[in-house]
Amino acid sequence: MNELHYLLGKPLSQADLRTHNSDFIVKEILPFTPTGEGEHHMLHIQKNGLNTVYVAEIIAKFAKVHPKEVTFAGQKDKNAITEQWFGVRIPGKETPEWAQLNNDKLTVLSSSRHSKKLRIGALLGNRFVLTLRNITDIADLKSRLTHIAATGVPNYFGEQRFGHDGKNLVMGRQMLNGGRNVKDRNKRSMYLSAVRSNIFNLVASHRLATHQTQPLVGDCVMLAGSKSYFTVDAWDDVLNQRLAEKDIQLSAPLWGRGTPLAKETALEVEMAALTDYANDLSGLENAGLSQERRPLLLEPQGMKWQFDADVLTLEFMLPAGSYATSVLRELADYQDVQEQQRQIMVAEQQAQRLLEESQQNNES
Repeated sequence: MNELHYLLGKPLSQADLRTHNSDFIVKEILPFTPTGEGEHHMLHIQKNGLNTVYVAEIIAKFAKVHPKEVTFAGQKDKNAITEQWFGVRIPGKETPEWAQLNNDKLTVLSSSRHSKKLRIGALLGNRFVLTLRNITDIADLKSRLTHIAATGVPNYFGEQRFGHDGKNLVMGRQMLNGGRNVKDRNKRSMYLSAVRSNIFNLVASHRLATHQTQPLVGDCVMLAGSKSYFTVDAWDDVLNQRLAEKDIQLSAPLWGRGTPLAKETALEVEMAALTDYANDLSGLENAGLSQERRPLLLEPQGMKWQFDADVLTLEFMLPAGSYATSVLRELADYQDVQEQQRQIMVAEQQAQRLLEESQQNNES
């Protein structure tokens, strides 16, 4: 992520993120209200230090259903306090005592029946309350907060999409090149998404580095708050005004088969970023994905912030599929304290394993 273009230039300030789980609070926003009837049980759960898949497994075991009957709209960080929804399909009238799931790391906030399955992506967005500590340049950070509230940040896919040390991207490329056979649907989808997301990040970074947020002939623009799009043959006063008023948004590709949606100058700029990634492009096309678009910029909504000495508490809302870390990287050169601790632990385990192997070799 460090090599991707910064819209405001690389931050001057350093800071610590996730010193505690409570420094990263996420609350899902559903686009609907459970109906109160149906065979699907909607559970609103707060979890602390647990990953989404693990919680889904706990729910399935408790409800005595197959794991595939437990669904969620999106995965949430482990090292955080998150409120998210799970759906559990239980045919019949039986209602488990969901409160029995409660412990010091998991709380069922509410439960209700619903008529439809909760599916991946079925979110309006997420609310975040984030805390940065040990800020070294408060003046720079304050200036960036004002700019971000007005113009947004690059809509990059965050590190979470690519897995620890970029493992998902590596696995995805091996899979597309025929070097790895992945039968698990969830893993296959995750690896494909990593490759596709990397293509988006590369194009978005190149576009912003070479043209900032200036419109180009042939741009594929998206209607705000929608996945609808159209290609601009020529920018005129009306379209420029719509862009300025944020009725339409510049975009970058989510790669797949079919004719690219950008044309002329915009397409030339996009393809210039991908000259070394022909294998990734053809792999995504052969996997059956279609050309789609994603907004170039991400604009946090309802931004509020407060400083207490060298500590910042920041609140905002993001639409589903976007990343809070993409906002944070424009604010400060932050270090994820818990991720650093994980890396130290992994390095120590590897060193211990090498030492044990060396001792065994010497003994033999």
